[in-house]
Amino acid sequence: MKTVSSLLDPIWYERYKRISHLNIRSSIYDVTNRCNLRCKGCFFFSSGEHHVTEEMDLKKWEAFIDKEKARGVNLAILIGGEPTLCMDRVEAFYNRLPTYLATNGLIKISRDRFPDMMVGISLWGGGDDEKILRGQDTFAVSSKNYEGDPYTYYLYTVTPKQVGKIEPVIRRIADCGLKVHLQLLSNDEGVDGFSWRPEELRDLRFEMDEMLDAFPQTVISSKYYHEVITTGMMLGRHFGWNECPSVTESMDHRRPPVRRLIHFYRWAADLQTSHRCCTSATRDCATCKDGAAHMSWIMVNKRAHIVSTKDLQNWIEVYEMFAKLYRLIPW
Repeated sequence: MKTVSSLLDPIWYERYKRISHLNIRSSIYDVTNRCNLRCKGCFFFSSGEHHVTEEMDLKKWEAFIDKEKARGVNLAILIGGEPTLCMDRVEAFYNRLPTYLATNGLIKISRDRFPDMMVGISLWGGGDDEKILRGQDTFAVSSKNYEGDPYTYYLYTVTPKQVGKIEPVIRRIADCGLKVHLQLLSNDEGVDGFSWRPEELRDLRFEMDEMLDAFPQTVISSKYYHEVITTGMMLGRHFGWNECPSVTESMDHRRPPVRRLIHFYRWAADLQTSHRCCTSATRDCATCKDGAAHMSWIMVNKRAHIVSTKDLQNWIEVYEMFAKLYRLIPW
């Protein structure tokens, strides 16, 4: 019988032990329905998820967060809208739970107020793509706000137009002393020229591999993750509704049950409504390119990877990548 210890040498087994005790229980929270950008392809607005009444009473937010902590959540992932528009709500989470903030980076958080909160800055391609999709070059602002911040990285959403051109972007990120993680655009609003073709995904996979080799101190990723996210395949299985682990627990009626994130929810800013998954109910799961969903898909399927040394090492690298992105282990 193959076991973790039988497949790994002492060095890899120590790496496995470092992550095996983490017991991550995350959920996602829409901190606000408002945003200071309106990006073409943003699943939050394109799916109509902002059409709920936003809870404005901070005391109700605090009581809600306390209930989430009692429910077993030990990692709060804050999205929006733009969470930095509501710093008091962000602080309510931060004072109660390990907290990760997803932001466009246009507003600088105070490190006096949030000294070690992990911040992920969204970046949609290079300057020209950002202007088309987001209305402005956000990197010009966010890089000044967060230059050299040890608790910040860029979540670089690569677009089809960026294939063959991602090195200059990663170099700029390295030059401002930040890390970067790569994921792919899901073209939820069908913007012309931003949908993926198979040959683009193939070329991008190898380009991402090259960037990981060329910038190992900057790029937080793994080649196995690159393979899975560009092919939509893991161990011969296709990503989609019947595989996705990031489905809100109360809405998950799939039979037979699939491997999933334990007690995962995505909550709306009214503190009552829950959304289907970590992206949107209007997205076709078969074409979803969400990086976190694919990472989680790998992570919840540890047993399926205990078949060979390489398969298990691939799983460990992806789990380490996730843990680094949320600063559960050091860079």
